Amino acid sequence: MAFTADDRIAVTELISMHGHLIDGGELDRLDELFTADVVYDVSDFGFGVVQGLTAIREAALARGEGNPVGHHVTNVILTEVADDHVRALSKGIGIMADGTCGSATYEDTISRGNRGWRITHRKVLARRVDFLDAAVAGVAQAGDGDGLVDGGLHAAPEGVVVAPGKCLRAEGDV
Repeated sequence: MAFTADDRIAVTELISMHGHLIDGGELDRLDELFTADVVYDVSDFGFGVVQGLTAIREAALARGEGNPVGHHVTNVILTEVADDHVRALSKGIGIMADGTCGSATYEDTISRGNRGWRITHRKVLARRVDFLDAAVAGVAQAGDGDGLVDGGLHAAPEGVVVAPGKCLRAEGDV
């Protein structure tokens, strides 16, 4: 069966629904997102690989206040890999109660079953390298010779404070 525009909308909304359900504490609705035997790999965050809906629920409850208060997803890219099977690559932003935030990449395998589209495997990768470090490494790998980005201009825009592990904010913002 072809992967249609309606399928794209359904899968994108499935990925988006994750943040709404998790942030709302609606862990009894995980079956609307995942298959019963889902593999949820958060080993990049030091939490290992969790399998099954019950294990995800228990892991979320065990983290308690250590969970982000906001899970935001963006930049969703979908690739059909076989009939009723899609790979999704998306970016996630997690906001903690104290205002700190982090970026992650979600690598999902999603399948269509008799209950619709569900995530069968999710790998969450932490984004720990800032843009400039990644860009400099990319330029160095590309071999233009200078190892610098934009001629070495790395200053933040005027009035913006950049701190590791913090969201960008203008000076004076609380």
